[in-house]
Amino acid sequence: MSFSHDLRQQAAPIFDAILHHPFVRGIATATLTRDQLAHYVQQDFQYLTVFCQIYGLAIAKATSREDMALFHQRLGYVLHSETHPHHNFAEVAGYQLEELTHGTLLPTSRNYTRHMLHVAYSGSLGEILAALLPCPWTYWEIGVQLKEEVTAHPAHPFQPWIDFYARSETTQQLVQRLDQWAEGAHADERTRMADHFLTSCRMEYLFWEMAYNLEAWPV
Repeated sequence: MSFSHDLRQQAAPIFDAILHHPFVRGIATATLTRDQLAHYVQQDFQYLTVFCQIYGLAIAKATSREDMALFHQRLGYVLHSETHPHHNFAEVAGYQLEELTHGTLLPTSRNYTRHMLHVAYSGSLGEILAALLPCPWTYWEIGVQLKEEVTAHPAHPFQPWIDFYARSETTQQLVQRLDQWAEGAHADERTRMADHFLTSCRMEYLFWEMAYNLEAWPV
């Protein structure tokens, strides 16, 4: 059994909770409110800005050109491609994307990004991979599930979002590199990698909660 397969089994209850979360179900049924969509886009845009910074830190820690190229490619993907699903949500909500790219990180997104930044500054390249991977991995599984439920139809408002995340190529690259790293890692490092992975999975669930419930700072 590969390291990534073992992690996926450990995280199965979290993945299942994400796939059944009311925000994700709201994408399938196109029943999300304007405010929920705007809230998600605003926070996810800020979150992905930090995600780009973490890829930059991974590049700085990489010792091979292959790893540098992998993280450079991922950085460009987030900067130039992952705006497309944001545009989809923003358009359905009646906004221009530019109207939703400002704001502060709320408690959940702040905690999530600080978790990953801590790993990026203090951990190995394998630990960074483990902390980053739940984001693309859970989104890929969401995309695949929703694509099976929602047949390709231009009338569905979130078809572009679903099609975007149903592609697996970039996720599989990160999974393969994680497994390669884990093969040469000591047991204590693999334990830390698993902990980082599961923490990020839990934060992914809380991110959907944050958007669905329109989380705000309490004071």
